[in-house]
Amino acid sequence: MKDDSFRKYLFISLAGAIGIILCIVFFFALFRFQQMIEGIRTLENILMPFIYGAVIAYLLTPVCNFVELRLNLFLAGRLKVKEKKAARLSAALGIGLSLLFGFFIVYLLLAMVLPQVFTSVRGIVQVLPGNVMKWSDWIQQKLADDEVLANYAEQFINTAYQNMQSWLETKLLPNMQVIVSGVSAGLISALVAVKNILIGIFAAAYMMGNRKKFAAQGKKLIYSFVKVPVANGILDEIHYINQVFGGFIDGKLLDSLIIGILCFVIMNLLNMPYSMLISVIVGVTNIIPFFGPFIGAIPSALIILTVSPIKCVYFLILILVLQQLDGNFLGPKILGDSTGLSSFWVLFSILLFGGLMGFVGMVIGVPTFAVIYDLIKKSSNWMLRKKQLSTDTSVYEDLSSVKQGGEGYCYIYNKEEKIED
Repeated sequence: MKDDSFRKYLFISLAGAIGIILCIVFFFALFRFQQMIEGIRTLENILMPFIYGAVIAYLLTPVCNFVELRLNLFLAGRLKVKEKKAARLSAALGIGLSLLFGFFIVYLLLAMVLPQVFTSVRGIVQVLPGNVMKWSDWIQQKLADDEVLANYAEQFINTAYQNMQSWLETKLLPNMQVIVSGVSAGLISALVAVKNILIGIFAAAYMMGNRKKFAAQGKKLIYSFVKVPVANGILDEIHYINQVFGGFIDGKLLDSLIIGILCFVIMNLLNMPYSMLISVIVGVTNIIPFFGPFIGAIPSALIILTVSPIKCVYFLILILVLQQLDGNFLGPKILGDSTGLSSFWVLFSILLFGGLMGFVGMVIGVPTFAVIYDLIKKSSNWMLRKKQLSTDTSVYEDLSSVKQGGEGYCYIYNKEEKIED
């Protein structure tokens, strides 16, 4: 009896303490928002190596599990190694081989792509002056044949020249120190990113080596703090999150790789310029759902336009065909219904998380919002079932109100009643 009383007051005290903490957090979020954002960014910068490590470990864990399982069976079965020793050896070799696999994939992509990209960029630099002169001669010829157009062009050039001179005098020269500082900061940021990635690789190795222990500790904490049914629900949701993120990211990477390869092959068949550079741009931007093909098509079309306007038109038609192929056939076959979101919520999630987190937000926005959507849906259904109301969405389409009836709830539809037991 005393035990129950103590637990009751303990829970009341904990609930009060959590309430006070939430009030303090809300106060700081409301009146110290900028300071909180700066604090979060500082913490993010400190933990960035571990964030990189977590991403690397998450992507390579399926490979590590596959290798470890096969090695464990081989060592314990054929070589007759003791079970514990076989598990340790297979775990260590699995981590090492999965990291080597990751390095090999990155090296293979860079070895195939970078030389072609450098060649394409060098070609653009070499050809651009000649193309500019050609376009300039064409414009001058057109202006010479049309006096009205020549006057408009002269006015435009004079206005542009004055604006450029004003910008140089009032903006560029006074801010040269800021520009130089920005370039220096960019170089320092690049070095910091390289350092974070290198540390992240070591962190990923430790995370993969301790993944089973971390998972066990997490489950232990969940079951220790909440009731068993709630803990089971939390674990089910974690499995769902892993399924959504893993399926979406892996599927989108494969989908983008196929689109990039198709773009490269077709551009070569059509004898289009800078096929590798543009295929890389199209493949990388295709990772972004919905907007990706258009984001990649704009700079690519401008690059081709400097060589041939007619080929630029062909390229835009090619992108339209690839986008239709990806949206209607390839994407659904690879991704399936991995998120369960409608087109509206896909668009909403990309714009929301893209505005908050930039390129990364546009990539992970859809699976992140899918998880949020699922949590809200499950919470809503749970509360409706608790109130003994229907969880079927179609019931609420033309609903006017709900009233308590003798046999259950009455759902009022435009002066008509539908009674549900």
